[in-house]
Amino acid sequence: MNSPAWGIVSTIRAPARDVLNFAAWHLDLGATRLMLHFDDPDAPVPEALRNHPQIDVVVADQAYWQRIGRRRPTRHQPRQTLNATRAYAANTACDWLAHIDVDEFLLCDGPVAGHLARLAPECQTARLRPIEALAADALPTEPPDTRVNFKAFTLQTPLRHRQTARIFPTYGGWLNGGMLSHAAGKLFVRKGLPEAEFRIHNVLSRGEQNPGQVELSDISLAHFHAGPWEDWLKHYRFRLESGAYRAGLRPAQGATAPLHDLLRDLENRRGLAGLRHFHQEVCCDTPDLRARLGAEGLLRTAEFDFATLRRRHFADATT
Repeated sequence: MNSPAWGIVSTIRAPARDVLNFAAWHLDLGATRLMLHFDDPDAPVPEALRNHPQIDVVVADQAYWQRIGRRRPTRHQPRQTLNATRAYAANTACDWLAHIDVDEFLLCDGPVAGHLARLAPECQTARLRPIEALAADALPTEPPDTRVNFKAFTLQTPLRHRQTARIFPTYGGWLNGGMLSHAAGKLFVRKGLPEAEFRIHNVLSRGEQNPGQVELSDISLAHFHAGPWEDWLKHYRFRLESGAYRAGLRPAQGATAPLHDLLRDLENRRGLAGLRHFHQEVCCDTPDLRARLGAEGLLRTAEFDFATLRRRHFADATT
Protein backbone atom coordinates (compact mmCIF):
# COMPACT_ATOMS: atom_id res chain seq x y z
CA MET A 1 0.00 0.00 0.00
CA ASN A 2 1.47 3.33 -1.07
CA SER A 3 1.78 6.00 1.59
CA PRO A 4 0.09 9.16 0.30
CA ALA A 5 1.66 12.56 0.79
CA TRP A 6 -0.58 15.06 2.54
CA GLY A 7 -0.47 18.73 3.39
CA ILE A 8 -2.32 21.60 5.01
CA VAL A 9 -3.32 25.04 3.81
CA SER A 10 -4.24 27.69 6.36
CA THR A 11 -4.88 31.42 6.55
CA ILE A 12 -3.47 32.72 9.80
CA ARG A 13 -3.67 35.61 12.24
CA ALA A 14 -2.08 34.43 15.46
CA PRO A 15 0.91 34.98 17.74
CA ALA A 16 4.18 33.52 16.47
CA ARG A 17 4.30 30.77 19.09
CA ASP A 18 0.81 29.58 18.18
CA VAL A 19 1.85 29.32 14.52
CA LEU A 20 5.01 27.41 15.44
CA ASN A 21 2.92 25.05 17.58
CA PHE A 22 0.54 24.43 14.69
CA ALA A 23 3.36 23.82 12.23
CA ALA A 24 5.43 21.62 14.54
CA TRP A 25 2.43 19.45 15.46
CA HIS A 26 1.56 18.68 11.85
CA LEU A 27 5.14 18.23 10.71
CA ASP A 28 5.47 15.69 13.50
CA LEU A 29 2.38 13.87 12.18
CA GLY A 30 4.10 13.54 8.82
CA ALA A 31 2.81 16.46 6.75
CA THR A 32 4.67 16.79 3.47
CA ARG A 33 3.78 20.43 2.97
CA LEU A 34 2.34 23.30 5.00
CA MET A 35 1.06 26.29 3.02
CA LEU A 36 0.69 29.12 5.53
CA HIS A 37 -0.94 32.38 4.43
CA PHE A 38 -0.31 35.24 6.85
CA ASP A 39 -3.41 37.41 6.77
CA ASP A 40 -1.88 40.35 8.66
CA PRO A 41 0.91 41.68 6.42
CA ASP A 42 2.30 43.78 9.28
CA ALA A 43 2.82 40.82 11.61
CA PRO A 44 6.38 39.44 11.59
CA VAL A 45 6.78 35.90 10.26
CA PRO A 46 9.18 33.75 12.33
CA GLU A 47 12.33 33.06 10.35
CA ALA A 48 12.12 29.44 11.46
CA LEU A 49 9.04 29.07 9.29
CA ARG A 50 10.53 30.88 6.30
CA ASN A 51 13.61 28.67 6.42
CA HIS A 52 11.86 25.32 6.75
CA PRO A 53 11.99 23.27 3.52
CA GLN A 54 8.48 21.85 3.98
CA ILE A 55 6.73 25.16 4.64
CA ASP A 56 5.53 27.68 2.08
CA VAL A 57 5.11 31.12 3.67
CA VAL A 58 2.78 33.53 1.88
CA VAL A 59 2.40 37.06 3.23
CA ALA A 60 -1.06 38.06 2.01
CA ASP A 61 -0.36 41.77 1.58
CA GLN A 62 -1.78 44.05 -1.09
CA ALA A 63 0.92 42.99 -3.54
CA TYR A 64 -0.12 39.35 -3.09
CA TRP A 65 -3.75 40.07 -3.95
CA GLN A 66 -2.71 42.14 -6.95
CA ARG A 67 -0.37 39.38 -8.10
CA ILE A 68 -3.15 36.79 -8.11
CA GLY A 69 -5.53 39.22 -9.81
CA ARG A 70 -8.07 39.55 -7.01
CA ARG A 71 -9.42 42.37 -4.89
CA ARG A 72 -8.76 41.58 -1.22
CA PRO A 73 -12.12 40.45 0.25
CA THR A 74 -13.34 42.44 3.23
CA ARG A 75 -14.46 39.38 5.21
CA HIS A 76 -11.94 36.82 6.38
CA GLN A 77 -13.92 33.76 5.25
CA PRO A 78 -13.61 34.53 1.50
CA ARG A 79 -9.91 35.25 1.99
CA GLN A 80 -9.52 31.81 3.54
CA THR A 81 -11.34 30.01 0.77
CA LEU A 82 -9.56 31.87 -2.03
CA ASN A 83 -6.19 31.05 -0.48
CA ALA A 84 -7.16 27.38 -0.11
CA THR A 85 -8.46 27.15 -3.69
CA ARG A 86 -5.29 28.69 -5.05
CA ALA A 87 -3.04 26.44 -2.96
CA TYR A 88 -4.93 23.33 -4.07
CA ALA A 89 -4.55 24.24 -7.73
CA ALA A 90 -0.87 25.17 -7.42
CA ASN A 91 0.49 22.43 -5.17
CA THR A 92 1.79 19.23 -6.75
CA ALA A 93 3.59 17.72 -3.75
CA CYS A 94 0.54 16.34 -1.94
CA ASP A 95 -1.97 13.62 -2.75
CA TRP A 96 -4.37 15.07 -0.15
CA LEU A 97 -4.83 18.61 1.14
CA ALA A 98 -6.69 19.72 4.28
CA HIS A 99 -7.89 23.29 4.80
CA ILE A 100 -7.89 23.96 8.56
CA ASP A 101 -7.28 26.86 10.95
CA VAL A 102 -4.35 27.59 13.22
CA ASP A 103 -6.35 26.56 16.30
CA GLU A 104 -7.27 23.17 14.80
CA PHE A 105 -5.04 20.12 15.13
CA LEU A 106 -5.33 16.71 13.49
CA LEU A 107 -5.56 14.02 16.16
CA CYS A 108 -5.35 10.29 15.49
CA ASP A 109 -3.66 7.04 16.40
CA GLY A 110 -0.88 6.13 14.00
CA PRO A 111 0.28 8.03 10.92
CA VAL A 112 -2.20 10.28 9.13
CA ALA A 113 -0.96 8.85 5.82
CA GLY A 114 -2.02 5.36 6.89
CA HIS A 115 -5.61 6.48 7.44
CA LEU A 116 -5.68 8.24 4.06
CA ALA A 117 -4.18 5.22 2.31
CA ARG A 118 -7.10 3.06 3.42
CA LEU A 119 -9.69 5.26 1.73
CA ALA A 120 -11.29 3.81 -1.40
CA PRO A 121 -10.16 5.24 -4.77
CA GLU A 122 -13.61 6.71 -5.40
CA CYS A 123 -13.37 8.76 -2.19
CA GLN A 124 -12.39 12.29 -3.17
CA THR A 125 -13.25 14.09 0.07
CA ALA A 126 -12.92 12.88 3.67
CA ARG A 127 -14.63 14.77 6.49
CA LEU A 128 -12.86 15.50 9.78
CA ARG A 129 -15.24 16.09 12.69
CA PRO A 130 -14.26 18.49 15.48
CA ILE A 131 -13.84 17.98 19.16
CA GLU A 132 -13.62 21.18 21.25
CA ALA A 133 -11.09 21.73 24.01
CA LEU A 134 -12.39 22.44 27.49
CA ALA A 135 -11.02 25.66 28.92
CA ALA A 136 -8.74 25.78 31.93
CA ASP A 137 -9.40 28.25 34.75
CA ALA A 138 -6.58 30.52 33.58
CA LEU A 139 -4.16 30.82 30.71
CA PRO A 140 -1.26 28.38 31.24
CA THR A 141 2.30 29.46 30.66
CA GLU A 142 2.53 27.06 27.70
CA PRO A 143 -0.90 27.21 26.03
CA PRO A 144 -2.54 24.82 25.68
CA ASP A 145 -1.29 22.73 28.60
CA THR A 146 0.19 19.28 27.97
CA ARG A 147 -2.92 17.28 28.88
CA VAL A 148 -6.16 18.60 27.39
CA ASN A 149 -9.76 17.41 27.78
CA PHE A 150 -12.22 17.73 24.90
CA LYS A 151 -15.96 17.45 24.32
CA ALA A 152 -17.05 15.31 21.39
CA PHE A 153 -20.51 14.78 19.90
CA THR A 154 -22.59 12.02 18.31
CA LEU A 155 -23.28 12.12 14.59
CA GLN A 156 -26.86 10.80 14.83
CA THR A 157 -28.91 14.00 15.12
CA PRO A 158 -31.80 12.96 17.43
CA LEU A 159 -29.43 11.28 19.90
CA ARG A 160 -27.03 14.24 19.66
CA HIS A 161 -29.76 16.68 20.68
CA ARG A 162 -30.82 14.52 23.64
CA GLN A 163 -27.25 14.19 24.82
CA THR A 164 -26.64 17.91 24.42
CA ALA A 165 -29.66 18.69 26.61
CA ARG A 166 -28.38 16.36 29.34
CA ILE A 167 -24.78 17.63 29.23
CA PHE A 168 -25.60 21.36 29.03
CA PRO A 169 -28.83 21.72 31.04
CA THR A 170 -29.19 25.51 30.66
CA TYR A 171 -27.91 26.17 27.15
CA GLY A 172 -28.09 22.83 25.36
CA GLY A 173 -31.03 23.90 23.20
CA TRP A 174 -28.88 26.52 21.47
CA LEU A 175 -25.91 24.20 20.84
CA ASN A 176 -25.17 21.66 18.15
CA GLY A 177 -23.62 18.78 20.08
CA GLY A 178 -22.15 21.27 22.53
CA MET A 179 -19.93 22.80 19.85
CA LEU A 180 -19.56 26.56 20.16
CA SER A 181 -17.90 26.79 16.78
CA HIS A 182 -18.71 24.35 13.97
CA ALA A 183 -19.89 20.75 14.05
CA ALA A 184 -19.57 20.39 10.26
CA GLY A 185 -15.83 19.88 10.48
CA LYS A 186 -13.30 20.31 7.70
CA LEU A 187 -12.19 18.24 4.72
CA PHE A 188 -9.23 16.37 3.37
CA VAL A 189 -9.51 16.74 -0.42
CA ARG A 190 -7.78 14.35 -2.81
CA LYS A 191 -5.74 16.06 -5.49
CA GLY A 192 -7.12 16.09 -9.01
CA LEU A 193 -10.65 17.43 -8.60
CA PRO A 194 -11.42 19.54 -11.68
CA GLU A 195 -12.22 23.22 -11.13
CA ALA A 196 -12.11 22.77 -7.36
CA GLU A 197 -13.37 25.69 -5.28
CA PHE A 198 -12.96 25.55 -1.52
CA ARG A 199 -15.53 26.71 0.99
CA ILE A 200 -14.91 26.79 4.74
CA HIS A 201 -16.47 23.37 5.36
CA ASN A 202 -16.90 22.03 1.83
CA VAL A 203 -15.43 21.90 -1.64
CA LEU A 204 -17.10 22.26 -5.03
CA SER A 205 -15.97 20.58 -8.22
CA ARG A 206 -17.85 21.65 -11.35
CA GLY A 207 -20.87 22.38 -9.19
CA GLU A 208 -20.79 19.08 -7.30
CA GLN A 209 -20.32 19.41 -3.55
CA ASN A 210 -17.87 17.09 -1.77
CA PRO A 211 -17.69 14.33 -4.41
CA GLY A 212 -17.22 10.83 -2.99
CA GLN A 213 -17.35 12.10 0.59
CA VAL A 214 -16.79 9.76 3.55
CA GLU A 215 -16.53 10.36 7.28
CA LEU A 216 -12.86 10.04 8.31
CA SER A 217 -13.80 8.86 11.78
CA ASP A 218 -10.27 7.75 12.71
CA ILE A 219 -9.00 11.35 12.67
CA SER A 220 -10.47 14.08 14.88
CA LEU A 221 -10.03 17.81 14.49
CA ALA A 222 -8.98 19.02 17.93
CA HIS A 223 -10.28 22.58 18.06
CA PHE A 224 -8.98 25.04 20.65
CA HIS A 225 -11.88 27.43 20.16
CA ALA A 226 -12.70 28.63 23.68
CA GLY A 227 -9.98 29.51 26.14
CA PRO A 228 -10.26 30.71 29.74
CA TRP A 229 -12.80 33.42 30.47
CA GLU A 230 -10.61 36.46 29.76
CA ASP A 231 -9.32 34.93 26.52
CA TRP A 232 -12.81 33.91 25.36
CA LEU A 233 -14.15 37.39 26.13
CA LYS A 234 -11.32 38.97 24.11
CA HIS A 235 -12.49 37.10 21.01
CA TYR A 236 -16.22 37.26 21.77
CA ARG A 237 -17.04 40.58 20.05
CA PHE A 238 -15.41 39.65 16.75
CA ARG A 239 -17.06 36.22 16.73
CA LEU A 240 -20.44 37.79 17.51
CA GLU A 241 -20.14 40.28 14.65
CA SER A 242 -18.19 38.35 12.00
CA GLY A 243 -17.25 34.87 13.21
CA ALA A 244 -18.73 31.71 14.67
CA TYR A 245 -21.51 33.50 16.62
CA ARG A 246 -22.54 35.95 13.89
CA ALA A 247 -26.12 36.70 12.93
CA GLY A 248 -27.60 34.81 10.01
CA LEU A 249 -26.36 31.36 10.91
CA ARG A 250 -28.99 28.67 11.23
CA PRO A 251 -30.14 27.62 14.71
CA ALA A 252 -28.43 24.53 16.08
CA GLN A 253 -31.85 23.02 16.71
CA GLY A 254 -35.07 23.89 14.94
CA ALA A 255 -37.05 24.91 18.03
CA THR A 256 -34.57 27.49 19.31
CA ALA A 257 -33.14 30.81 18.18
CA PRO A 258 -29.60 31.03 16.77
CA LEU A 259 -26.69 31.16 19.22
CA HIS A 260 -26.13 34.81 18.20
CA ASP A 261 -29.55 35.72 19.60
CA LEU A 262 -28.95 33.85 22.85
CA LEU A 263 -25.64 35.60 23.48
CA ARG A 264 -27.07 39.02 22.62
CA ASP A 265 -29.96 38.41 25.00
CA LEU A 266 -27.69 37.22 27.80
CA GLU A 267 -25.46 40.25 27.42
CA ASN A 268 -28.39 42.69 27.24
CA ARG A 269 -30.16 41.26 30.28
CA ARG A 270 -27.28 40.24 32.54
CA GLY A 271 -24.14 41.83 31.12
CA LEU A 272 -20.82 40.10 31.63
CA ALA A 273 -22.29 37.97 34.42
CA GLY A 274 -24.64 36.34 31.90
CA LEU A 275 -21.85 35.68 29.43
CA ARG A 276 -19.64 34.30 32.19
CA HIS A 277 -22.38 31.88 33.29
CA PHE A 278 -22.63 30.67 29.69
CA HIS A 279 -18.86 30.24 29.44
CA GLN A 280 -18.73 28.37 32.75
CA GLU A 281 -21.37 25.80 31.75
CA VAL A 282 -20.37 25.30 28.13
CA CYS A 283 -16.61 25.80 27.99
CA CYS A 284 -14.90 25.22 31.34
CA ASP A 285 -13.03 22.06 32.27
CA THR A 286 -14.95 21.35 35.47
CA PRO A 287 -15.46 18.00 37.25
CA ASP A 288 -19.22 18.27 36.62
CA LEU A 289 -18.86 18.79 32.88
CA ARG A 290 -16.28 16.02 32.59
CA ALA A 291 -18.62 13.69 34.46
CA ARG A 292 -21.58 14.49 32.21
CA LEU A 293 -19.48 14.08 29.06
CA GLY A 294 -18.05 10.84 30.39
CA ALA A 295 -21.50 9.44 31.14
CA GLU A 296 -22.41 9.94 27.47
CA GLY A 297 -19.10 8.56 26.18
CA LEU A 298 -18.13 11.97 24.81
CA LEU A 299 -15.07 12.94 26.89
CA ARG A 300 -11.75 12.83 25.03
CA THR A 301 -8.23 13.51 26.31
CA ALA A 302 -4.99 14.13 24.42
CA GLU A 303 -1.42 15.22 25.11
CA PHE A 304 0.04 18.35 23.51
CA ASP A 305 3.69 18.87 24.37
CA PHE A 306 4.24 21.83 22.09
CA ALA A 307 7.49 22.95 23.71
CA THR A 308 9.14 19.65 22.82
CA LEU A 309 7.76 19.70 19.29
CA ARG A 310 8.98 23.25 18.68
CA ARG A 311 12.47 22.26 19.75
CA ARG A 312 12.34 19.19 17.51
CA HIS A 313 11.26 20.98 14.34
CA PHE A 314 12.40 24.57 14.91
CA ALA A 315 15.55 24.30 16.95
CA ASP A 316 16.61 27.86 16.12
CA ALA A 317 13.27 29.48 16.99
CA THR A 318 13.45 31.97 19.84
CA THR A 319 9.68 31.98 20.59
